[in-house]
Amino acid sequence: MATPKSKFIKVRCSKCKNEQIIFGNSSSIVSCLVCAKEVAYPTGGKSRISARVLEVLE
Repeated sequence: MATPKSKFIKVRCSKCKNEQIIFGNSSSIVSCLVCAKEVAYPTGGKSRISARVLEVLE
């Protein structure tokens, strides 16, 4: 059985417009590095992203 590939995602914070790269399968809440707004939440698999996704990096 094949393992799903994990990806990094470039997102833009909706509050301060900071761009940062996060892990697509994070196991904890990811916050913006500038304003501390939460941009991703763990779901047990792929993260639920609450920021604008700019790019998916392979």
